[in-house]
Amino acid sequence: MKRTVAERGYTAPVLLDASGDVTGRAYGVFGPPTAYLVDREGRLVGRIVGGRDWRGVDARDLIRTFVTAKPR
Repeated sequence: MKRTVAERGYTAPVLLDASGDVTGRAYGVFGPPTAYLVDREGRLVGRIVGGRDWRGVDARDLIRTFVTAKPR
C-alpha cells in the first residue's frame, strides 16, 4: 500500500490499517477500493465504494465542500 501511495503521488493523508481496527470497526469497510471522508472531529461524513477518478472537477468540488465546511 505504501508503494501505491508513493507511485500515485497521493497528497492527502492515507490511512494504512493493517489490523482493521479503525476501518473495519469504526467505518464499516467492506473492501477496497473504498474512500472515506472524515471531518476534523474524526466523524465519518462520507463513504464512496468503488474506484473513482479523483482528478476531475466534480471530485475536487466534493472535497472542497468538506474542507471548507465549518465544524459542527
